[in-house]
Amino acid sequence: MTPRATYRFQFHMGFPFAEAEALIPYLDRLGISHVYASPITTAAAGSMHGYDVIDPTRINPELGGEAAFRSLSEAARRHGMGVIIDIVPNHMGVAGGGNRWWNDVLAHGQASRYARFFDIDWSRKLVLPILGEPLTKVIADGQITVERREGRAEIVAYGEHRLPLCDEDQDAAETIALPELLDRQHYRLASWRVSNDELNWRRFFTINDLAGLRVEDDAVFEETHALYFRLYEEGLIDGVRIDHVDGLTDPFGYCRRLRARFDAIARDDGNRAYIVVEKILAADEAMGSDWGVDGTSGYDFMEEVAALLHAPEGTRPLGELWAQLSGRSVEFAPEELQARQDLLSWQFAGQLDQCVAAFAKLLASVPELEGAITTAMLRRAIERLLWVFPVYRTYGPDAPETDEPIRAEVRQRVARFVPPGEAFVVDRILDWLSGEGPGDEVLLSEAVRRFQQLSAPIAAKAVEDTAFYRHAILLSRNDVGFDAGRLSLSVAAFHERMAGRAERFPHAMLTTATHDHKRGEDVRARLAVLSAIPDRWREQVKQWERQTMALSEGLDPADWYMLIQTLVGAWPEPDDMADFAERIAAWQEKSLREAKLRSSWEAPDSDYEARCNALAKALIEEDAGAEFRDGMTRLLADIAPAARANSLVQVALRYTMPGIPDCYQGTEFADLSLVDPDNRRPVDYAAREQALESGGVAKQALIADLLRLRRADPDLFTTGSYHPLPITGHGRDRAIAFERRQGATSLLCVSGLRLAALMDADGRIDWRDTEVALPEGPKRLAELLNDGPVWYQLRPA
Repeated sequence: MTPRATYRFQFHMGFPFAEAEALIPYLDRLGISHVYASPITTAAAGSMHGYDVIDPTRINPELGGEAAFRSLSEAARRHGMGVIIDIVPNHMGVAGGGNRWWNDVLAHGQASRYARFFDIDWSRKLVLPILGEPLTKVIADGQITVERREGRAEIVAYGEHRLPLCDEDQDAAETIALPELLDRQHYRLASWRVSNDELNWRRFFTINDLAGLRVEDDAVFEETHALYFRLYEEGLIDGVRIDHVDGLTDPFGYCRRLRARFDAIARDDGNRAYIVVEKILAADEAMGSDWGVDGTSGYDFMEEVAALLHAPEGTRPLGELWAQLSGRSVEFAPEELQARQDLLSWQFAGQLDQCVAAFAKLLASVPELEGAITTAMLRRAIERLLWVFPVYRTYGPDAPETDEPIRAEVRQRVARFVPPGEAFVVDRILDWLSGEGPGDEVLLSEAVRRFQQLSAPIAAKAVEDTAFYRHAILLSRNDVGFDAGRLSLSVAAFHERMAGRAERFPHAMLTTATHDHKRGEDVRARLAVLSAIPDRWREQVKQWERQTMALSEGLDPADWYMLIQTLVGAWPEPDDMADFAERIAAWQEKSLREAKLRSSWEAPDSDYEARCNALAKALIEEDAGAEFRDGMTRLLADIAPAARANSLVQVALRYTMPGIPDCYQGTEFADLSLVDPDNRRPVDYAAREQALESGGVAKQALIADLLRLRRADPDLFTTGSYHPLPITGHGRDRAIAFERRQGATSLLCVSGLRLAALMDADGRIDWRDTEVALPEGPKRLAELLNDGPVWYQLRPA
């Protein structure tokens, strides 16, 4: 059944299925229609997220196994609810020795029935970059041994990595010289430092523990999806969310195949499977409507509603403040370009080599191009295309509607980087990416695949996991799927996008918080207020700069400013301060290492990180930070009414716009979380249950009331039309109004936006002559929004 509203749970050993089952009555009272589960298949031992799947054919025993999942699903059914699960078709976890498919490949090489399951280049031995030093040194240090377990000999590295030996070496494993024994295996042990350059199998982004799957292969598809089809046939799940769909060889074909398979399964209830994809859309990228899915999992909506909350007048002054403090560019584009160049040469060099080699083979199949294009030309063209590619990837001849505008934009962007006389090479590659042009069909398909499975991780790692940690005009505009080059979205543009949702993807997911967000939804809502009061913010920042000068000595000013913004956004209530310094220290470590400027995961600068942590700790809890904390108290008090308004408006829009609203675990209360693992901390559900029984805290009460309306008339919210309502007068750009209509039933909604500029010291809003054109005539906002920033009214037929 199509969901009315979902609630996302992050399952792990400490929060198994039984814990979620106990919360079904609470979710039902809240108004949720579907549990939305993180991956339920067997993951690496102790996994806290489930995306490192080691066995997609079995439900994770650490979560309770199939019996507990069945019990959860049946409990949901008894309350008229359903279940949606997150599936991971792109990759599997291969660390820790628990993946029997991967172990079989290591033991038998290309002869393994699972050899084709993984995306491995078998022209040389499979490279395993698990060593801390070169192999010869590790052997000399005695860090590699041969041991037997259950009668079979294994290679053991550092006492933790257990690797199978080939069958031929089982009997004499202990007598053969270790270098000779290792040389006889189907894999080559290597230092982790060579992985970026020498890895010959596709990994997930830059994570050596996750190996890419060839789900485009019929056998791989069937074996990795059999469990999902059975669970759907038995009525235990109602649909899926597809993780990282752009990592697949053919996302378009995969989704249509998945839809066809689900549609072919007869269900007693007659409902169609709900399918959404995790897909990051660029600022103006449109998703094709012929994928056979219900839409995305909601990062695009998160971006749209966040941008709507930001005031455009903050763009210039906040940019100037960032440039003045950091000495870095006010524009995001140069940061993105530098990050793409860095990542392509640092972390994706091996994948780039493979991509160039694939195009070189394709080139060799075209006699008329012999001597016209060299391999070096191909490399230069591919590199430069990846520097400027505006989206995660293209999709080939099946998607001309979306791909053609992208290729046209790429041609325009790349022109200034192309060496003189080599533009025709770029054109040739872009033609090949469209599925056109001369050459062997098989070689063409492989070359295009290599490019598309490189452009997606380059975009993700360069933008979200590098440039977003280097650029900080306002951190509330740096999150998964966000356009950091744009501070604000106009009301008119937001209306246009929502009308498009109603027309093209009325069942797409709507979210404002996820397991992957970099800042919680209420952190972003609070920081967004600063865009409406840039002068007040500049004054406060300059005061803090003077007050913390001695404490900040030796720190990069950009790192100082990111810390200040993070403290403002995430500063908790007094009762939650106990572990705040530790949470900030964990965020700092990740932030500094992802930026790759003063520290990195590969070569951490522990001294610099410690100085940053010391500053944060002083500001949060030590005497040296007393003046800072006084300023924080005053600022938070000043912006609290506008921040609360942003928080409630964000909720109201999520639950009234075209689509299916999702509530990420625990965020029915204030969500002041930071990047993972902070956003996956345990949730106090007892407090939430108790609050709901007594009427709910502000966010929770608003969610419950809007879900009450959705339960009463679900069609209005899913398939109802969307119509903007005009606003005039003094505050016309400080509010949004619209009508949802289904037949004679309608829902009218009005919400305030960017209200800090209209608020007095007590939080009262001066709407003056602002009016909204309701169907029965104009109405003053001072009357509608007198008691809060959100007004809505359901008008039944």
